[in-house]
Amino acid sequence: MAINSQISADGKTLTITLSGRFEISAHKLFTDSYKDKIGSVSQVVVNMADVEYIDSTALGMLLVLRQRAGGDKAKIDIVNSKPYVKNILSIAKFEKLFNIT
Repeated sequence: MAINSQISADGKTLTITLSGRFEISAHKLFTDSYKDKIGSVSQVVVNMADVEYIDSTALGMLLVLRQRAGGDKAKIDIVNSKPYVKNILSIAKFEKLFNIT
């Protein structure tokens, strides 16, 4: 799994780009990608264009991200998911917690 995170030029948006298998082995990398940045942004974008697999631990990691970003007040977009990933997110009813496009 490769993870890249970048804050926008205006400092308001953190974009986390994932590729490969989003599973338990990515836990530390995923947490490290936002832990020191989450407090300074108002929006988080998780780009899953290159995610080929997602499991239940990855869903849990997304929930922890949401909690650390402010819970119900958090603005988190999950974008560019492949149909397989989007289906998993839909089964888990994540559209109620995240903006999924």
